[in-house]
Amino acid sequence: MTETIFFVHGMWGGAWYWENYKRFFEDKGYRCVATTLRYHDMDPKGLPDPRLGTTSLLDYIEDLEQEIKSLNAKPIVMGHSMGGLLAQILADRGLAKAIVLLTPAPPSGNWMCLKPSVVRSFWSIQMKWGFWKKPMRQTFNMAVYSMLHLLPPEEQKATYEKFVYESGRAMFEIGYWFLDSRTAAKVDASKVTCPVLVVAGAEDRITPTSIVRAIAEKYKSVSTFKEIEGHAHWMVAEPGWEEIAAYTADWLSHCALADDV
Repeated sequence: MTETIFFVHGMWGGAWYWENYKRFFEDKGYRCVATTLRYHDMDPKGLPDPRLGTTSLLDYIEDLEQEIKSLNAKPIVMGHSMGGLLAQILADRGLAKAIVLLTPAPPSGNWMCLKPSVVRSFWSIQMKWGFWKKPMRQTFNMAVYSMLHLLPPEEQKATYEKFVYESGRAMFEIGYWFLDSRTAAKVDASKVTCPVLVVAGAEDRITPTSIVRAIAEKYKSVSTFKEIEGHAHWMVAEPGWEEIAAYTADWLSHCALADDV
């Protein structure tokens, strides 16, 4: 039976940024489905839906759960950045036969979100009162510092011009989980029983290796951790992304995937 990979993008993104991985894994025989999160299907130069600002991680999960159930097969869930956190929550709910976490955002309980490079990556956003209930977006310079610094300059600009607005609420739930009464970013590690691949970029600033390694440790009975030298956060398209995709494909070919239920 053909395995399905369900791709979940991160902040400011869309299904578009999985183009490389989707093509790579389709060539290997996988059925690939790349989703776009609620309110992210917009013109990057346009104004965001005002409801985006208060959209919770739990809203994203509600949508993703419905999409997965419509696939008629439990998928491998591959998530990048915030999408990596959403993948962990989906695994907690028993909706994935394996999860691949590329430079993932951490679930609640991880204090390393306060590392200086992480704070700097969101600084100008956090300095705006009420950011937790408004649509928000990084400046170009912030995006280059935190995520795009290993891309050639022309690709930095082209990639940034595709970025859309993100939920201030979702950012609050991840970074200020200790103030979130709904504990939207919580993951019960005991419920994550499927194989887990956790990949860190050695030069990542917005989710440094120490954060990503701690995520792998959370699921240590089922996880594999891999740190990739010469890569940072935008490993979905950085020069040499093929190395990461190939490693992931090899891991998938060797891990025991659970039968659909």
